[in-house]
Amino acid sequence: MVRKAKTESPYAEWTNSLGYLVRKSFRSVSRALETRTSEYGVTAAQWHFLRVLWIEDGISQRELSQRVNMREPTTVIAVKRLEKADLITRKQSTEDARKINVYLTPKAKRLKAKLMPLVEEVNDLATQGMTAKEKSELRRLLSKVNQNLEAEDSRRNTPVPPP
Repeated sequence: MVRKAKTESPYAEWTNSLGYLVRKSFRSVSRALETRTSEYGVTAAQWHFLRVLWIEDGISQRELSQRVNMREPTTVIAVKRLEKADLITRKQSTEDARKINVYLTPKAKRLKAKLMPLVEEVNDLATQGMTAKEKSELRRLLSKVNQNLEAEDSRRNTPVPPP
């Protein structure tokens, strides 16, 4: 009797793990971006918040936290650092006194024109040697991974009604 060799999972090698590859890519992209933005006093962590505020200035801290997909305590720390760097100001909402809205300073608004080309440069570097179709496919596949995992989070965080 001939036994078939058991095929190993492609994830048996830890460097093939999706989590490892995504994390390594994220860290590499963040480092490459921060190397460029640090000249302007902007860290990779601050970058995410600025990107959102350049699109919609004056949103609440909670909305900002949700949009950058960070926990609120992390956002509070980041917002304090952005304020200290004179990149944002915080103001109490005129509509809801419990909300604090976050606004870009003139300094942060001026930075947009200088920093946006840097993200394009880093994206070009990261996808060097890929065709336009491959770049599009990469974005599509990573979006699908995120959708799948967000759906899992939603299912796990939805309270189960008692029997």
